[in-house]
Amino acid sequence: MKAIRRFTVRPVLPEPLRPLSDLARNLRWSWHADTRDLFQSVDPERWAASEHDPVRLLGSVSAERLAELAEDGRFLRRLTEVAGDLADYVGGDRWYQTHPGELPAAVAYFSPEFGVTAALPQYSGGLGILAGDHLKSASDLGVPLIGVGLLYRHGYFRQSLSRDGWQQEHYPVLDPNELPVALLREEDGSPAQVDLALPGGRSLRARIWLAQVGRVPLLMLDSDVEENDVGERGVTDVLYGGGSEHRLLQEMLLGIGGVRAVRTYCRLTGHPEPEVFHTNEGHAGFLGLERIAELCDAGLDFDAGLEAVRAGTVFTTHTPVPAGIDRFDRELVATHFGPEAELPRMDVGNILRLGMETYPGGEPNLFNMAVMGLRLGQRANGVSLLHGAVSREMFSGLWPGFDAEEVPITSVTNGVHAPTWVAPEVFRLGARQIGAQRTEDALTVGGSDRWDAVAEIPDQDIWELRRDLREQLVVEVRERLRASWRQRGAGSAELGWIDGVLDPDVLTIGFARRVPSYKRLTLMLRDRDRLMDLLLHPDHPIQIVVAGKAHPADDGGKRLVQELVKFADDPRVRHRIVFLPDYGMAMAQKLYPGCDIWLNNPLRPLEACGTSGMKAALNGCLNLSVLDGWWDEWFQPDFGWAIPTADGTGTDPDHRDDVEAAALYDLLEQRVTPRFYERGQDGLPDRWIEMVRQTLTLLGPKVLAGRMVREYVERLYAPAAHAHRAMTPDAARELAAWKGRVRSAWHGVTVDHVETSAATATAELGTTLNLRVRVGLGGLAPDDVEVQVVSGRVDPEDRIGDAVTVPLKPAGSDAEGHWLYEGPLALDRTGPYGYTVRILPAHRLLASGAELGLVAVPLEDGVEGAGVLMR
Repeated sequence: MKAIRRFTVRPVLPEPLRPLSDLARNLRWSWHADTRDLFQSVDPERWAASEHDPVRLLGSVSAERLAELAEDGRFLRRLTEVAGDLADYVGGDRWYQTHPGELPAAVAYFSPEFGVTAALPQYSGGLGILAGDHLKSASDLGVPLIGVGLLYRHGYFRQSLSRDGWQQEHYPVLDPNELPVALLREEDGSPAQVDLALPGGRSLRARIWLAQVGRVPLLMLDSDVEENDVGERGVTDVLYGGGSEHRLLQEMLLGIGGVRAVRTYCRLTGHPEPEVFHTNEGHAGFLGLERIAELCDAGLDFDAGLEAVRAGTVFTTHTPVPAGIDRFDRELVATHFGPEAELPRMDVGNILRLGMETYPGGEPNLFNMAVMGLRLGQRANGVSLLHGAVSREMFSGLWPGFDAEEVPITSVTNGVHAPTWVAPEVFRLGARQIGAQRTEDALTVGGSDRWDAVAEIPDQDIWELRRDLREQLVVEVRERLRASWRQRGAGSAELGWIDGVLDPDVLTIGFARRVPSYKRLTLMLRDRDRLMDLLLHPDHPIQIVVAGKAHPADDGGKRLVQELVKFADDPRVRHRIVFLPDYGMAMAQKLYPGCDIWLNNPLRPLEACGTSGMKAALNGCLNLSVLDGWWDEWFQPDFGWAIPTADGTGTDPDHRDDVEAAALYDLLEQRVTPRFYERGQDGLPDRWIEMVRQTLTLLGPKVLAGRMVREYVERLYAPAAHAHRAMTPDAARELAAWKGRVRSAWHGVTVDHVETSAATATAELGTTLNLRVRVGLGGLAPDDVEVQVVSGRVDPEDRIGDAVTVPLKPAGSDAEGHWLYEGPLALDRTGPYGYTVRILPAHRLLASGAELGLVAVPLEDGVEGAGVLMR
């Protein structure tokens, strides 16, 4: 019979065990080994059955067992020690508190998904895992971050396979009362709530759930409340689900409702108000509108409010392809704002102006969330060096007249939270070498370029560790594969072969990720005979563990999954290649450490970063990858292999896949497998072990989320906080008025004439030329602009590369009202060399000279007078 009503019955813990509740509700347990060990000792069988979720564990353990533990002096001493450690962790000074300089009082970090732990399934893939790692590392470093997201009642989806290998989706209902979250409540005990106005007089209401991630609060908005109509209750049903209006409402709730939730949280708890707002991808971009509305209510006009908001906003883009960005029809957005909807006192035209693709190549009727993010954020970044370059090219239309490399989008390469992803066995090996506290500090705060202590670990210890982790993976794979086949309808009598799947002494390759087409799940199947030869080689076999989810609406991705599954079902190879459904954090934490090689073969340059290989590397797994994302930046032959790519816009996609698959097979046959199986005089694969050692020594410190968050603090958060403080209401009005004046006058800004002391088209290295430039400022003053000489080597088409810019100084005006500028140009490089002159807007409150997207350069028909080439 089916229940007509559901309750969550919470255990009543004996008084001595009350600290267990606090430990279970702070998600630090998900990366703190001593806390997990304590919960395991409560009831090892129930700990396993609860899938290592302390809240579920405490809800299922018997009263008799709790009474027994309340009398167990040894357990209570451990409990006191672990609870005291959490109190020290949450309340003590950490890196941020001892960092010199004026740092933000608080930072609000908005993301549509957060992958903190499998016990809180609010993530779909890399964006969410990165956001979770960002929160955890901010906590470790003491950064006063407030996370903001949505609480999805069905999460993403659970994946299984049909008998013929087709992906099946399941959406289990998540009861927040059974999750490690708690309602944020008003002082009178009632649930705190945010409201959004919808067209037609409707309202969207949401409650605020709080997940405590170490020191960092994560606020999650939930629209499944009784006061909402059925449609509004379903706004936070599924991550990345529904049609355009559904997604728009999710993103309005995340951005606008999220700011209101932050204000509520700070009011109720006394947490400092954020000085910096960080938008993790464009989904939360509407937060800027809410903040402008707050300032308009305080007396600023829209333009001044925009400048004040921009100063303290950081925008991170994660996609290298336009198709990965949320875009909405202009009329849909217009309907949801204005007098009859949300932000009623704000002009809808001003709102639309922030997101419309009003640039060459844009769709004029589409509202682009990433474009709005860039227009609302004074500081922006991609997530690897290569992705930063791709982003500058992709969004260059917003800064017409500037070379792509000058587009004001920097990069902070992603990192991963080592305590979450490093296997306990790896941690213990480090602790034996340098001590537990130093190992923990190295993995969280980081700061060193090398982990030289790894050099002192004996080869035998490294090799035994790698085999132990591989053996654990084999056990895990067999359990998951057996469960998968039972879901597919197989009986126990059919599954005896699973006991022989994988071998703990065979080179093991991992490949796990989401399954969009550009990640090329099935590239390894391009030549099935060669792959089969590799899998079944009599002396140097390989085995492959594959996992991944296709988006529920992506039938192409599902076909790729099915193609891989059918190959892995072949009785000839099924002991050497497996597909594991329902890829998630719990699986990943076994998969990364247990593999010898992490394979990544996306279409370059479509992988923004690709952090899975970082997690593998921290466990001594070597990377075999296309030079994309972070691997393009940090690859060295000392610790992995680069798959050659057949780049070029004219390359036929099928031919490209053939070429790159052949290169992958060649690497495996000729370089990877021989190195794994060759043995030195001591019977160990000493050259392989040395690559593992170099991976840990050189790559380990780079891939840490601690390094990433420190970069965000020093390079983006601190400057944004400084800009926020400088942007007083009067300064915001001044800057807005100045921008308006400069934009209206810019058509009259010209570079009219350039004179140089060079008499010929050749010059010697070290020569200094004297430049004299006449410009028209169109009613602007010299203080409003900077006149620059831009110089460097030139290519055959006279384009300047590796440009150096030097400002020229005003030297008075002539009788016709033109201004004269002068300055030196040092010829410090040999070969073809050139220069030009340009004019940019200049103001003390700009973060970049390119900020307004305005530039004046010599006219084409005046080039000879405006610049010379030294050949």
